[in-house]
Amino acid sequence: MKILGVIPARYASTRFPGKPLADIFGKSMIQRVYEQASKSHTLSQVVVASDDERILEHVSSFGGKAVMTSAAHRSGTDRCAEVMLQFSDFEACINIQGDEPLIDPKQIDLLGGKISENEVELATLIKKISTEEELFNQNIPKVVCNNRGEAIYFSRETIPHLRGIPPSDWLEHHTFYKHIGIYAYRSQTLRNITQLPVSDLEKAESLEQLRWIENGLKIHTLVTELETLAVDTPEDLEILIKKLSAGN
Repeated sequence: MKILGVIPARYASTRFPGKPLADIFGKSMIQRVYEQASKSHTLSQVVVASDDERILEHVSSFGGKAVMTSAAHRSGTDRCAEVMLQFSDFEACINIQGDEPLIDPKQIDLLGGKISENEVELATLIKKISTEEELFNQNIPKVVCNNRGEAIYFSRETIPHLRGIPPSDWLEHHTFYKHIGIYAYRSQTLRNITQLPVSDLEKAESLEQLRWIENGLKIHTLVTELETLAVDTPEDLEILIKKLSAGN
């Protein structure tokens, strides 16, 4: 199966303008993501999708492939869908977060293998929650799945609620999972989901994957033990640089 790796990259981030071009020990964030994604064994090609000429020129300068996309897109999924119109011979796409410069290629390969299965149209990664800080952080989406590994629901709240048990003891009584925001889509499925109207649950939680579930689509999940470190703010970048400096 020909799988395209797409790295959406916006310049005008509200919390961190110019984030894709932020320097991390002599390489930009987007270059580090691109290089990590290019190590994947399941991707036939990697491309950056941006709405800013500065990012396109920079990607070209280090030998990467980049394409211009509309500035009107509301999500990386929509940006990926536009890119796939230009790469119509690819059967699937993996949406790789442009602000995770330490992403492990094994995570991409895990999704690439899953989306290659005949019955799979959508897939994403989840990870076991191990700390209360993560468990009750509303910026970290949680997910519950059925016994086939398909997502039932995503929420910014802690789900499921453990009735009659103090929240401080929840991790001792149940295995909770957080969502890792990397997606694999079949090409036709990607086109279809971007045509769906914004759903009520999506509006409520501000999580686009709820639109897909509301419309009856199955999102297959795979458990990863590898951690990711997203850079949403300049403060996050400082944490990442300290981590790299310490060799951790």
